[in-house]
Amino acid sequence: MTEEQGNSSALKRRVAVPAIVVMALSSTAFLVWSFTCPCERSPGGYLFGAGPEEQISDWSFANDVPLCQIQVGAALLPYSINLNCMSTISGELYLSCSRCDSKRWAGIVLDDSTIRLRLEETVYPVTATRILDSEELDHAWDARVDKLQVHGTELNPAVPLGTPRPDHWWSFRLESR
Repeated sequence: MTEEQGNSSALKRRVAVPAIVVMALSSTAFLVWSFTCPCERSPGGYLFGAGPEEQISDWSFANDVPLCQIQVGAALLPYSINLNCMSTISGELYLSCSRCDSKRWAGIVLDDSTIRLRLEETVYPVTATRILDSEELDHAWDARVDKLQVHGTELNPAVPLGTPRPDHWWSFRLESR
């Protein structure tokens, strides 16, 4: 081996070792982030959890959970957040938000409606459809108002029963896939 080949080999090792360390630390940080978040208002990554045994048609149990967690953008870097979800009396499930046009997750859902929803420790594959019909929007809003009478918090306060839906309020209907 020539001196030049030896120097080249040593240089490759000096570059490869830090690159491997950075990749290992990044992977570990992503896994820790995914296991601990979304938390409060901080987003998370991949949602871990067992899947359901079958498709869900009655989502009324979702109202027992204060917040849902959704994961969008399942490509290289999934993005997950805590979000309001609510079920109507007849078992339809909705996600809602104020001024969704400025929210990252809503833009992703408009481009790719296949998302993952976690309730407790179960992750459900669902399809999200933005609702534009005023009557259905009111239906979802009323379900939200009802749920928040029980699960309202300082960050997610309940509004009085009968409060009309704001015009800037969006809702998405979720259906099991």
